[in-house]
Amino acid sequence: MNTAEQNFAALGLSLPPAPKPLGVYKPCLIDGKYLYLSGHGTVQDDGSLIIGRIGADMTLEDGKLAARQVGLAMLATIKANIGSLDKVKRVIKVLGMVNCTPDFEKHPFIINGCSELFASVWGEENGIGVRSAVGFGSLPDNIPVEIEALFELV
Repeated sequence: MNTAEQNFAALGLSLPPAPKPLGVYKPCLIDGKYLYLSGHGTVQDDGSLIIGRIGADMTLEDGKLAARQVGLAMLATIKANIGSLDKVKRVIKVLGMVNCTPDFEKHPFIINGCSELFASVWGEENGIGVRSAVGFGSLPDNIPVEIEALFELV
């Protein structure tokens, strides 16, 4: 059985820089055996953001890729703060927020971009937790997706 770090390496993806807070909050907080991650956005490898509104500026597939990019930013925060993805035992909860038009109805499809990444890293049993996927009329800086999550540590 592979470790989370080995699983991530096998995906051939790169991590963006761990995002810096854009307000008065902590990007992550450890409380006992739990790791809370604040809402993360669509930080790319060069530090820029993917921007746009799903249903207006972006397709379903673009939105799903944006959600995967948020997941990568979250992994970068985990590594920057606790050193290794192997220190995460499992995903407990994911809240995915989608910047979309009022008639958009495929929020779960979009957030699958992040959930599928987590399942690939920690496996089906530990990489899939409970989840909410909801639509918003806007998100900070016009990013298409914001995600926060709760993890259990080893």
